[in-house]
Amino acid sequence: MLRKFSFYALLTALALSLPVQAVAQASECNVKRKVKNEALDEATWKRLNDVYENVSDEEYDLAYDKLVKMNTRARSNYEKAVMAQALAQVEWARANYDAALTNFELAVELDALPDLQHFSLMYQIAQLYYLKDRYDEALDKLALWMCKVAPEKIDAPVYVLQASLYAQKEDWENVIPSIEKAIAMSEEPKESWYQMKLAAHFELEQFPKAAQTLETIIEKWPDKKTYWIQLSQIYYKLKMNDEALSVLALSYRRNMLDKETDIMYLSNLYSNSNVPYKAAKVLQKGIEDGIVEANKKNWTIVADNWFSAEEMEFALAAYEKAGEASADGEIDLRRAFILVDMERWSEAAAAVNSALDKGGFNDKKTGDAYVLQGMSEFNLGNYDKASTAWGRASKYPKAKKAAQQWLNHMREERARKS
Repeated sequence: MLRKFSFYALLTALALSLPVQAVAQASECNVKRKVKNEALDEATWKRLNDVYENVSDEEYDLAYDKLVKMNTRARSNYEKAVMAQALAQVEWARANYDAALTNFELAVELDALPDLQHFSLMYQIAQLYYLKDRYDEALDKLALWMCKVAPEKIDAPVYVLQASLYAQKEDWENVIPSIEKAIAMSEEPKESWYQMKLAAHFELEQFPKAAQTLETIIEKWPDKKTYWIQLSQIYYKLKMNDEALSVLALSYRRNMLDKETDIMYLSNLYSNSNVPYKAAKVLQKGIEDGIVEANKKNWTIVADNWFSAEEMEFALAAYEKAGEASADGEIDLRRAFILVDMERWSEAAAAVNSALDKGGFNDKKTGDAYVLQGMSEFNLGNYDKASTAWGRASKYPKAKKAAQQWLNHMREERARKS
């Protein structure tokens, strides 16, 4: 946030401070100054120019020592203010920001510098107040500088500083116009500037504008996956589900989604958009690639989506994976239902037997399991096993009717064949 000062600019300003008899008046935003125009004598000027040479050579300690000696010989408030300003600049260059601030404040307090120098200090003080977390004072100094300086001097970094100060105060309403000015007047706005604008829109819940900002960011920095995910999430929040899915799907095709949460989110978007085939495919690949955890929950989601897509072989394989990761028999029972519906009796019998062995489900599902067990054994010609299964199912109220119907059906079949 700190901008490097120019010693050359300082010396130029001093050189232009020629002695005249008139009293100069400068109107601040709310205050008028009366300052005598003064200038350094030739000897002091030469010594200060020598200090400048040291600074140019990055001999900051040497420059500081020379300025301290010069400061002891300063007599007028003007000379003291010049020395305080020069000391502040050297301390700035040495990263001694507390000392720099003390000297800048002294230069202002002496109130002896011409307007050009006096008001230029406000910008530097504002930056140092920012470092000291003195945000209100920094804004005041910055506003004073901005109202006095020539308009062409107010460049993008100035508005970035102003926006940053407002952001620290969580004054998001004022962040936006400041950072937008910085962006508008810069040929190559920095990514962090757009991030600040985006943060302000988020904080103010201005989601359509946040989406527009993200669209611009993605155009400029298309390889940053975070922005793609954020844009998709905003579209989803705005109930623009097709756009949310399109953005995230494109980022997936660009191989940008490498976290479990990202893959799960994309799969959910496909599922919510009634595209279960892709929902299952994306999530299963995520599991197989080791991005998504291979647990009961995730394999069940895969299987449910394959089932919705009427891809029964894929669904059965996924349910089997889910069942292997499950301590109870609920998933095996779900697989048994599908296998019975497909009349794959041997596999159905194995699935339901596994489900009953594991258990862990309620009475209704237990009764249903015994009904399915009986159906599988009956169609395999194992009538005694079928009878036993349906007899057990009859003990469960919600399965009793179905069990009795199957028992009656089996008796009729056996009677017919005898």
